[in-house]
Amino acid sequence: MSITRSFGEYSSRLREFINTSHRGEAAFNELALALFALQFAHVEPYRRVCLSRQATTDKVNCWTEIPPMPTAAFKEFELTSLPVEERVTVFHSSGTTRQRPSRHYHSVESLAIYEASLLPWFQAHLLPDDKGEKSALIILTPSPVLAPHSSLAHMFETARRSFGSRDSLFAGRTDADGGWTVDYDAAFGALRKATETGRPAVVLGTAFSFVQLLDCLAENNFAFHLPAGSRVMETGGYKGRSRSLPKAELHALITRRLGIPSSQIVCEYGMSELSSQAYDWTARNAERATRNAAGVFRFPPWARARIVSPETGGEVAEGETGLIRVYDLANVRSLMAVQTEDLGVRRGDAFELIGRAALVEPRGCSLMAG
Repeated sequence: MSITRSFGEYSSRLREFINTSHRGEAAFNELALALFALQFAHVEPYRRVCLSRQATTDKVNCWTEIPPMPTAAFKEFELTSLPVEERVTVFHSSGTTRQRPSRHYHSVESLAIYEASLLPWFQAHLLPDDKGEKSALIILTPSPVLAPHSSLAHMFETARRSFGSRDSLFAGRTDADGGWTVDYDAAFGALRKATETGRPAVVLGTAFSFVQLLDCLAENNFAFHLPAGSRVMETGGYKGRSRSLPKAELHALITRRLGIPSSQIVCEYGMSELSSQAYDWTARNAERATRNAAGVFRFPPWARARIVSPETGGEVAEGETGLIRVYDLANVRSLMAVQTEDLGVRRGDAFELIGRAALVEPRGCSLMAG
């Protein structure tokens, strides 16, 4: 195994891994161990945890042995290898309390890796098959200008710059308390334009922003029928909110009010502490007219999810429920191994998302809406 001596060298190796079609288990493991060694050396709170578990670089031989840090630790510690002068942005978690949020610091270089990670997986799952013309991205969240610490807003802006047509826009705003609301005039105008021009659109937002939009359409007894090839990306849940909808009901309303079939609705799983996202469905696969409400989420080849027992920390058996643990090679300047507080069912190398574990603070970009 070659020695990686710097984060810059590691980032170059990761880019090669992302861009190649030959990504074996051995290559993933080698990159994971290289990143673990760098983070062990440069993230002091993490090093203390590893030493307490006797998990040092000479003893850890497989990526599954790398100790994870819980998402809650991102609230209490600066889990970053970046000196203050190199930090250009910080992504915050979006829970319901006024307590300190999780903090995920980025440099110019680590943001570039974040974007290199998100773009190919987004493209593979969301973009129309017609490569000759870009689609309008209708984004039901505030822009990064209004929500500078939102990783979701940054993700959407990155996708808009790379894949969106000139008609793409953010149709969201923030209220006096920082909560997210849909800009109905902007959203309706963009939806109407897509309908009239016959050009496919991709509508992106949190689950609760879709509820806001759908409620407004219902109150006005109005519906759009977006052109064939249009897609929806929905992310987030409703924990702690007064109004929530089962996923199947939400998707049925999207079909009814926007004219987008369930086979073209894709759910995303991500969080501020990660740099890669998981999707539960590929919208390009139109062979099935319908899809199951409970999708199976899968990360890109440069990230892995394990479903672990909260009692033992070991991986659960196929079909059993446990906590979702993520190993994200794109988390270069923070921590690769992240223990979430979300429950999932193991489905091979993927997972079915159940929701938040009991007695855990509701969180997620969806909760910023409303």
